[in-house]
Amino acid sequence: MSNIILAETAGFCFGVNRAVEMVYDLLNKGEKVCTLGPIIHNPQLVEELNSKGVRIVESPEEVLQDEVLVIRSHGVPRAVFDQAETLGAKIADATCPFVSKIHKIVAEAGENGRTVLIAGDRDHKEVVGIIGHSKGKCFVFADETELESFVINGEIESNEPISVVSQTTFNNDMWNNCQKTLKKVYTNTKIFDTICNATAKRQQESKLLSQQCDAMIVIGGRHSSNTKKLSEVCSVNCLNTHLIETADELKCEWFSDASSIGVVAGASTPAGIIKEVLKTMSDALTPEKEEQKVNYDEMTFEEALEASLSSLNTDQKVKGYVLAVGPTELQVDIGRKQAGFVAQSEFSSDPNVKLTDAVKVGDILDLVIMKTNDQEGTVMLSKRRFDAIAGWDKVVAASESGEALEGTVSEIIKGGLTVYYTGVRIFIPASQATASRSDNIEDLKGKTVNFKVIKIERGRRAIGSIRAVLSQLRKESENKLWETIAVGDKFNGTVKSLTGYGAFVDLGGVDGMVHISELSWQRIKNPSEIVSVGDKIEVYVKSLDAEKRKISLGYKKADENPWEVFKNTYSAGSVVNVKVVSMTAYGAFARIIPGVDGLIHISQIADRRIDKPQDELSIGQEVNVQITEIDLDKKRVSLSIRALLDTQTSEETAEETKEETAEVKAEATTEENSAE
Repeated sequence: MSNIILAETAGFCFGVNRAVEMVYDLLNKGEKVCTLGPIIHNPQLVEELNSKGVRIVESPEEVLQDEVLVIRSHGVPRAVFDQAETLGAKIADATCPFVSKIHKIVAEAGENGRTVLIAGDRDHKEVVGIIGHSKGKCFVFADETELESFVINGEIESNEPISVVSQTTFNNDMWNNCQKTLKKVYTNTKIFDTICNATAKRQQESKLLSQQCDAMIVIGGRHSSNTKKLSEVCSVNCLNTHLIETADELKCEWFSDASSIGVVAGASTPAGIIKEVLKTMSDALTPEKEEQKVNYDEMTFEEALEASLSSLNTDQKVKGYVLAVGPTELQVDIGRKQAGFVAQSEFSSDPNVKLTDAVKVGDILDLVIMKTNDQEGTVMLSKRRFDAIAGWDKVVAASESGEALEGTVSEIIKGGLTVYYTGVRIFIPASQATASRSDNIEDLKGKTVNFKVIKIERGRRAIGSIRAVLSQLRKESENKLWETIAVGDKFNGTVKSLTGYGAFVDLGGVDGMVHISELSWQRIKNPSEIVSVGDKIEVYVKSLDAEKRKISLGYKKADENPWEVFKNTYSAGSVVNVKVVSMTAYGAFARIIPGVDGLIHISQIADRRIDKPQDELSIGQEVNVQITEIDLDKKRVSLSIRALLDTQTSEETAEETKEETAEVKAEATTEENSAE
């Protein structure tokens, strides 16, 4: 039989998994979702999401008022965000963090007057998005030849300041060649290695695997850039390389004569598709067992008699009366002339069970006949197998009724975990093992879990789902909570996920959202500045939409309102030390306390006329000011440096007058003394 080797990093990468998880989380919250283009380059997953109501749109203008627009992991140009915000569309940004990093690099390069070079496919959506964040000259190249042509054609000077990035899925070997060309042709370059670590690792694994195997199967969408790159890498070393999207495309002749077959998968290939391909290949490579037929014509009378008796007794269910209990086996009476025996290994699926503790003489056990030896007058029996048969019947019944079963997680395996239920092994895929795909399934090992049987396959193979039970329990909790929840109720919740516009908090079966403006009294750019996923926080209900089942939550505490602190601490005329935080044409804003900024008007910065605030002040500078006016209703505070300068001048003038008067008096006294 051929050896099938699966690459270690096959399947979803971090960025793709994050994007898909974001869509599923939004759907679970009852949101209507649309994606800007397919969420990933995998038609099967896109079709599944479409069946759940997820629409694909080509621009923010197509987004409906009640929909959330998900920006896929490839990212988009800055202009798309601006357009969506202008139209008031709700956005969930699933751009891969590795791609966002490239956006920042090219934007800063443009601001600093540097030319941007991008290694990649100029028509790929990721590259289009990167170009859309560049603020200056920008060029795309596919290989080292095209890279050199920019200088030859006079488009770029050899000493021109250049910043170079690559598409996250760019060919690693090609990138290394391009870097050599860059260092040879251009003299003023900054090279940023932005190929995703997972991509580089996949390509390296594919390269090594294709050098060892007689055939290579690459699984992934044909429009997926990283999948096509894997196919190219494998084809260099193994001519017998084939790219497929699903198991239906497999052809036995590709690997029928191969002693070893390598399997790799793109970053946007779901685990379920990989598993189906492996199973199909395994079934195709495993020779079917021929049914053993007994040819009685070629046997003696005695041989034929023994064969017929064995055939009649095998797998027959019987009752056994326990006659004796030993440390390694039981002796039982099954109502026949043969002596019945149950070995310890056939008593229970639990290897730690002690027969002397579990059984006593006189017990009646349900057993299955495994082997009959009429010559020795013995029958080998199994309670473990009877339990498995009975358990299997219950598993099949539960799959039809939808009843939840209870089992113990025995091991974590590639692609999921296994649960044992009365001796029956149930496979739970990783996607069905937890309430959220981001949860760690390793934590479940050895634990008792409730699950539902969602599929029965041939060969007595059952597929289960823990998530189905958790979803049902969550739904019940949700219904119960909605019966009693009211505005003003307080909850100790858990931060479940973060978006650009707020944080979703699990209240115990129901999710509510804390808008970014409700997380802090100060202005913040991202919810992650205040909370993190997994944090336990106290929130209160601000508003409810029972029809849409949406809960708006508040997190800011009234007694922490910086304006209340300011009102109780400061008044007009107070002198305070402040820090300059921003500048405008008409003055400078300075921080009095966190959350409260005051304006130093340009006319109040100095005791003379100045053209602009920057002539006297700089951001970060600390100065003493006087509070001249407070408008709590409009949240405005007026500050003045000049008022303090005027006071100082008045005090100095008064001091000078006092000194002059003293001098006059002294002179008069001197004159009087002289006259005397």
